[in-house]
This record gives sequence, C-alpha cells and structure tokens, in this order.
Amino acid sequence: MPTFIIAEAGVNHNGNIELAKSLIDIACEAGCDAIKFQTFKADNLVIKSAQKAEYQIKNTGNNDSQYDMLKKLELSYENHKELIKYCNSKNILFLSTPFDEESVDMLYDLGIKLFKIPSGEITNKPFLKYIAKKQKTIILSTGMSTLGEVEEALKWIYEEGNYQVTLLHCTSNYPAEISDVNLKAMLTLKDAFKVKVGYSDHTLGTEVSIAAVALGAEVIEKHFTLDKNMEGPDHKASLEPLELKKLVQAIRNIEIALGDGVKKPSRQELSTREVVRKSIVTCRSIEKGETITHEMLALKRPGTGLEAKYLEMILNKKATRNLPSDYILQIGDFQ
Repeated sequence: MPTFIIAEAGVNHNGNIELAKSLIDIACEAGCDAIKFQTFKADNLVIKSAQKAEYQIKNTGNNDSQYDMLKKLELSYENHKELIKYCNSKNILFLSTPFDEESVDMLYDLGIKLFKIPSGEITNKPFLKYIAKKQKTIILSTGMSTLGEVEEALKWIYEEGNYQVTLLHCTSNYPAEISDVNLKAMLTLKDAFKVKVGYSDHTLGTEVSIAAVALGAEVIEKHFTLDKNMEGPDHKASLEPLELKKLVQAIRNIEIALGDGVKKPSRQELSTREVVRKSIVTCRSIEKGETITHEMLALKRPGTGLEAKYLEMILNKKATRNLPSDYILQIGDFQ
C-alpha cells in the first residue's frame, strides 16, 4: 500500500479561512493524500493564565498566554464546513485533530473519516475512550511517551472495541533535533503492538520522513506553511510549498525503489548481465578430438556462453569439432 501522506496545516492558517484554502491548494499540488487542521475551543483547552511553550514564545516573538494565542487560531463550525467542502472539490481528504470532547463531536457530526489524536493526549484516558467509542479509525501520535504509556493508551482504546489504530512515532520538539529522533523506536512500536506504524516529523528538512518510509512507515505527517517567515507558532518548523512537493516525490520514489523484496535481476539488468559477466572461451585453437585442458581456456566477456562456474566440468572432455581461438564455448562443443 502507498504511504498515506498527511500535510499538517495545523494552525498555520493564522485564523484566516482564505489562507487555509491556499494551504489546501498547496497540499493538493504536492500530491498529498490528506490535509490536517486542528479543532479546539480555547476555553475548553487551556486555562487563561497558562504560559506558552518555549518554542511558541521563540516563534511568535511575544510572551502572551497560550489562551490568547490559541483564541486567535480557532476555526468555527462554519469554517470547518467550508474547508471540508473545498477539500472535497479538490479531491483531498480533510482531517483535523480535536483537543476536547466538544470538538470530537463536531468533527464526528461533520462526517470526519478518521481521528488523529495528538501526542499531548496519550495519557488522557477519558478523552481516548471518548474518541474510541466513535468507532472511527484512529491515528495516535506517541511523542513524549514511554512504551508503557503507549501500551496503556492502546488498552483504553481497545476496551471500547476499537482496534483500528495506527501509531505514529514522534519527537515533540519544534523543531526536533536529528539526535532526538530515535527513528528505530517506530519499529519497536510495530514489533511490540503488532499495529500499523508511521512517523510524525517535526525535524527541519525531509530526510527523516524519507528514512521512515524506507523503514516501513505507512503514514507520514509533516507540517507545512506558505512561508516560514509568517507570524505564528509553527511556521518556522514547517516545510514551504516546494519542499512539501519534493518530499512527496521522494516518498513515492522510495516506495518504487523498495520493490517486492524478491531478489532477482531487473528487466534492464538482463542486457547488462550479458555484457559484464564472463564466459568460458578458448585461448588457442583446439583440434577435433583433442582433450581440453585448463591451459586451453580463459574467462572473458561477454557472458553469452557457458558461465565461468562450469569450467571444471569441461576439463578433460574432448572437442567435438575444430574450435578457433577466442571462441565462446557452447554446449555441444565437447563430450
């Protein structure tokens, strides 16, 4: 199956519906399978005095509260309807991450195909079970968590009879340092829980996402923006449009390169094989009936005759006809 590529718009629309539509256009042009936003009510998500994360302060350039920042980034019910309609017209899947139960209900009522649960909610038992009860496919990010916490989260989801879960390995820094990625942990998740796995990438650049696909990621999620220099908390750790397009192209190329796993020459290699492999050839003329010895033979290109591995088999056989020098031996030339 092709890798499911989610273009993470997040809150990079800056609260502007037209900017959100431009992000949808970019995700479509890049060839992504889905675009994902974030659905929340600031009043349900954070207390008014909560401080922003260090990266949010750095990226926004001010020290306002989380509440003030998030309040400006909310999308209304009507906004969601408009964006879903626009995604449908562009033939790209609309997704959004809910951060509270009211938002879960709204997305469910809007016909959302699957729920993406962010890393910060992995220990939120009531929230996980609330989503699981909707019996929709779940993609669960696992940033900041231990293997035991992931196991516990899956247990809560499974208790509701929902087994449609994909786990995303993730490092919840923005941007994440390469040294913190620990990409092999994605394989640990797959081995431990026998589920589909993927990677939610917060590193700068695209190489880690590409590596994740080579390791077997079935889902890739990557933040993107119109311009990294725009005002907002996530723009600086996001890909710009051309980078997103190149990422999708690279992932599709890696999928082709991975192949079917059967070790065999490719169709194009067959002609090359004849040129670069060696055959058994005569290094002097041999008379009919003469016994063939090692000194009479050599191994030379092209590989259109008897392969070198049959040399021992030919020794001490008699030539069935006169053989010229520099001749490629064939079956029937000896007995």
